[in-house]
Amino acid sequence: MTDDTEIEPVDELPADLDLSTLELPYLFPNNNRRRLVGVLYLAVAAVSVLVWFAADDSPRVNAGFLVGGIGVALLGLYSFIAGHDLDVDELDALAIAAKTVGFPVGHASAQLAWRGWTSRPTWRILAYSHEPQPTKRALVLVDGVNGELIDTIVEDNPEDWSQYQR
Repeated sequence: MTDDTEIEPVDELPADLDLSTLELPYLFPNNNRRRLVGVLYLAVAAVSVLVWFAADDSPRVNAGFLVGGIGVALLGLYSFIAGHDLDVDELDALAIAAKTVGFPVGHASAQLAWRGWTSRPTWRILAYSHEPQPTKRALVLVDGVNGELIDTIVEDNPEDWSQYQR
């Protein structure tokens, strides 16, 4: 049986993507939580190595306890080293970027990323000049631990936004 009435599709965001329910300000999770995991890895490694030393002559304990303990200890040390404190929040990073770029900043966004072997937190700031059709844009990298400016790239905006003018 065919029904001639059309059902209008409903376009709705899922609840977890609905920004109207977001409570501000958002607090980025701190990297220093990795230190807790590092301590847990080190504890497991210590127990593994102690079991190997205590029950070395047991048929149930072999060199795998020692090798596994050393491997887990290395992971624990890495987790502890990579647990940098995130002392610079996104607003501080945006302020550093605005002082650096050399033009009045209009729209800007901040993204937290990690760099290097020790996963040092780094803010990536994309900033546009403050005009209806921005003429400049910049990418600024700011260290999330000490607020040090890592790199800045400023260029003329190659994007054509004329179709969005009011």
